[in-house]
Amino acid sequence: MSLFNAYMNLSGATDAEVLRNERLSQRTTYHIGGPAGLFVTVNSYPALVKVLSVLATERIDWVVLGKGSNILASDRGYDGCVIVLGGEFSHVSVGEGGLVTAGAGVVLGRLVNEALKNSLAGLECCVGIPGTVGGAVSMDAGSRHEWIGRVVRDLVVLRPGEGMHRYAGSEVDWGYRHTSLGSSEIILEVTFELEPGEKGAIGRDMDQRLRRRRQSQPAGKATCGSVFRNPGDRSVGMLIESCGLKGFSVGGAQVSDVHSNFVINKGGASATDVVAVMGHVHDVVLARHGIDLQPEVKLLGFSR
Repeated sequence: MSLFNAYMNLSGATDAEVLRNERLSQRTTYHIGGPAGLFVTVNSYPALVKVLSVLATERIDWVVLGKGSNILASDRGYDGCVIVLGGEFSHVSVGEGGLVTAGAGVVLGRLVNEALKNSLAGLECCVGIPGTVGGAVSMDAGSRHEWIGRVVRDLVVLRPGEGMHRYAGSEVDWGYRHTSLGSSEIILEVTFELEPGEKGAIGRDMDQRLRRRRQSQPAGKATCGSVFRNPGDRSVGMLIESCGLKGFSVGGAQVSDVHSNFVINKGGASATDVVAVMGHVHDVVLARHGIDLQPEVKLLGFSR
């Protein structure tokens, strides 16, 4: 593996911006993480194919990053390539019959606003969720009972080494924080099928959801969102709170006093601090309730 060779081969590439040793603390909502070996923003499909080809030749691991809102990056960083989709992957178009097509790099809030502007209902559950369309669809984001996958008509992915493939929404298995998409498939574009509605009613629904989200979550704090998945019909936040763990901290990482399933960066927290808090919470909940909590946050750069 040669990060230097990959950097030299990609430097000056058309429609791509290539950086070395970009600190992931600057690219994640947690504001935590060491440097990425390579950090590449690709602005076109040919650029993405070229980047993946070079990485394959040099046998360098890679990951696609949206806005870094569901990521805990290692303090040591990531000895691979972080890919961000920009340029042509950041378009939104509204068609007839409630169809809205968005590139994977579109910020989810922009998509929600486009739906509201055009009096289209179906994305209200995504209001206030950070991240990009690609990230939201890949993890089937939404609320506990409403997910973005239910309004996906079709999506286009890139299968590295093979090319593009289109899925009908009905071909994908959608579930709570889960889809059946392959881990190496890169979402490029998604078409949503929304319902015409009354703009005022849609806006009021979004406002109510946003208020609830802000009241029940640690707004303005550096977090990655929920750290554990809800086990079945149980609320992981309530489980953690029942164990008296609100406010528990290690270093700069602390279980939120607002919502126990958020671990906040109080300032200067390391990834090691966050992992220590998560480990303690996991062990206490397992001992008290017999429930083996599973992480929702994605770990980047940690030893397997």
